[in-house]
Amino acid sequence: MYFVYILECKDGSLYTGITTNVERRFAEHKNRIGGHYTRSKQAVRVVYTEQYPNRSLASKRESEIKSWRRDKKMNLIESK
Repeated sequence: MYFVYILECKDGSLYTGITTNVERRFAEHKNRIGGHYTRSKQAVRVVYTEQYPNRSLASKRESEIKSWRRDKKMNLIESK
């Protein structure tokens, strides 16, 4: 099982990624182990997740969300 997740960073920016374990991956971001972006922006919390049966579908969705403007991402988060 794969998850697409969105993190909120300390500066209010959003980071989108995929993982098989959201809690572990968030801990990596918090400890500045994962992702160059979150090393400098400091991940604060997970604000959104979606579940997918395989990596291919999760990667496609991640790419789609990453292409969106902030307002569209915020609408997705708020619709949860």
